[in-house]
Amino acid sequence: MALLRAHHLLRPRAAARPLSLPPSLSSSPCRRALPTTTSSWRLLCSHRTASPPDADGDASPSIVADLLDYLNESWTQFHATAEAKRQLLDAGFTLLSENDDWDLQPGGRYFFTRNMSCLIAFAVGEKYKLGNGFNIIAAHTDSPCLKLKPRSASFKSGHQMVNVQTYGGGLWHTWFDRDLTLAGRVILKDADGSFNHKLVKVSRPLIRVPTLAIHLDRTVNSDGFKPNLENHLAPLLATKHEETAAGSGEKNSPSSSKVVHHPLLLQVLSDEIGCKPDEIIGMELNVCDTQPSCLGGGNNEFIYSGRLDNLASCYCALRSLMDSSKMPEEMSNEKSIRMIALFDNEEVGSNSMQGAGAPTMFHAMRRIVDSLMHQSMGEGALERAINSSFLVSADMAHALHPNYPDKHEEHHRPELQKGLVIKHNANQRYATSAVTAFLFKEIARLHNLPVQEFVVRNDMGCGSTIGPILASGVGIRTVDCGIPQLSMHSVREMCGKEDVDTTYKHFKAFFEMFSDIDRKLNVDF
Repeated sequence: MALLRAHHLLRPRAAARPLSLPPSLSSSPCRRALPTTTSSWRLLCSHRTASPPDADGDASPSIVADLLDYLNESWTQFHATAEAKRQLLDAGFTLLSENDDWDLQPGGRYFFTRNMSCLIAFAVGEKYKLGNGFNIIAAHTDSPCLKLKPRSASFKSGHQMVNVQTYGGGLWHTWFDRDLTLAGRVILKDADGSFNHKLVKVSRPLIRVPTLAIHLDRTVNSDGFKPNLENHLAPLLATKHEETAAGSGEKNSPSSSKVVHHPLLLQVLSDEIGCKPDEIIGMELNVCDTQPSCLGGGNNEFIYSGRLDNLASCYCALRSLMDSSKMPEEMSNEKSIRMIALFDNEEVGSNSMQGAGAPTMFHAMRRIVDSLMHQSMGEGALERAINSSFLVSADMAHALHPNYPDKHEEHHRPELQKGLVIKHNANQRYATSAVTAFLFKEIARLHNLPVQEFVVRNDMGCGSTIGPILASGVGIRTVDCGIPQLSMHSVREMCGKEDVDTTYKHFKAFFEMFSDIDRKLNVDF
């Protein structure tokens, strides 16, 4: 919300025996922390096998382990989009290009990416007719973080520092004393003069923002930790100044003001990518926490991770679309188009070509209608389709904090493990209306799924989402909802694993039955 690799549970066995690790764990950062027996509940990293049914007998498999995998792959908005792309291709979706003509067919499943940080995927119902609507779930791929400045190299008292800028409204004090690294994308110049766009992720701890010892800041606990974000937030890369590269001249000298990025940093990146340092001619890198996403709590009921806001919503949307359309019979009676839209830059207002403020989704809807029109001529086909459409704006919600209960409105206090949260705001900071809330809750009622509601206190400001942006920009009915979580915008957030599965079931049911429910309600007559 604006301002694993997975862990798998092993049950205790009758007799303890040595733990056999899968090959994928041999280089895992959690490897050294693993126990040598299964005498109690254990957590393993990097486990991609299908999750078993829930212990309460629910036949639907849990997606929590797969979500943890997705989170551990998706350190940046670019990696989140690339991983979604990989999964869609594996599921049989067809990759489109915005630069090409589209030849779409009823029953087809398609997707495209923009800037490798925004993705739109959709499945066309077999019985789609012109003027029928789109059932859409939208979320965002970005999270508050630190990003490298265009000139990232700086030197302080003999230390190599990395210049960063803040992105979004993060809880920046939580980034201190964390084992941090870099991930994102680079532009490479090939030997033939062409250019190559490539993602990069340095998996080991590379940089750190150390706090000042309390002996040198005696009043920090009484006065509060108030770092200057320009002076005190620069991560430390190394102490030694690297020697000037042979033949590179003054431009790589540590004392030169012309240095753009530390040669040491370029060497680390090139080693990771498998190229020469001078082949890197551009980069867009995020500072990332290296601690893997995992399960935790006394009952292993919580998910501890960075970027839950809003990759948890992204994955629930992605998985629900894939699972609700993977078999031909699942789309054989569908009269509408099922769609997900994952946007970038929500945390900073969505005003970019890859953000929800751009007409990306509207253009996609228009092109889909035009392509499916074929030889038929329908008056106002797109306008009728939009009027029949429905958008679920999915962004994480504020769960009741047990240490700060007074921060919530008395009668609207969403709790962890109690279901998806529908967000309301009379001033349209959320796009939910009585009609859209009813339709979304009706799906939950028919599937016996819990639903909660949130309203901010009158004496507090209210955040917002992409919901109002898309509702007003496209003219589409919208409900704002989210998985309840704690520590929103911290480097390390938490939510309940039951809420993830509940959200997945709610989203999947939305795709499968919304069209039938919507036909039973007539508002403008």
